[in-house]
Amino acid sequence: MTVADTPPIIFVHGTRFSAGQWSPQLAALQEDFRVAAVDLPGHGARSAQPWSLNAATKIIASAVDSLDHGPALVVGHSLGGYASLEFARRCPKQLRGLVLAGASASTCGPWATQYRWAAGLVPRIPAGRLARWNDRLLRRLYPPEVVDATIRSGYAFHTLPAAWGEVLGRFDADAMRHVAAPVLILNGEKDTVFRSGEREFARAHPHARVELIPRARHLANFDDPDAFTDAVRRFALQLPAHS
Repeated sequence: MTVADTPPIIFVHGTRFSAGQWSPQLAALQEDFRVAAVDLPGHGARSAQPWSLNAATKIIASAVDSLDHGPALVVGHSLGGYASLEFARRCPKQLRGLVLAGASASTCGPWATQYRWAAGLVPRIPAGRLARWNDRLLRRLYPPEVVDATIRSGYAFHTLPAAWGEVLGRFDADAMRHVAAPVLILNGEKDTVFRSGEREFARAHPHARVELIPRARHLANFDDPDAFTDAVRRFALQLPAHS
């Protein structure tokens, strides 16, 4: 199978990160697939752009169009997973498959109150201090080749309250009924919060399955880049051919 035969893949990053989150996956897949990673509004190169799910949807749609090869497999992590669910609802003809990574918890659940409180607390802490904490954490947990691109791109703490303010209370397993393409729910085994609804999400879709990355946490594509990439590759190659 050649690049011309495989589905294009769009990667959508999680909270506070940027397209740099996907550097291990882009490097590993670019020879066999058309691949791209987006910056959501308020993040990365779009740091000055106000957040909205509407804008996020348009960014993902534009990225699909830019690869010029029909509908795409969209891989969304955490915040990016929920933005990808919204994209799936609004732009079904541009979607060939969906990978939800760390995004199969109902944002209407009881934990949402705690997350809303945390999102409101973030602006009270100086952004420079938060960046230093994140830099140290990522460098302690992961090798440079996995996180350097993320660290260089900086963090979108200023966008977090608006982004999660719109996502919280909006998504549950019923959102899966609006996805007109196969779905892989790809979670870290130890991501107890964001995989809490994975069974309900899978049951709500006729062509969804769950796969776990052993011993991985919320940042499963950092914890085990090879296993995460392999799961995306296998799913992409199993998608029905685009007519």
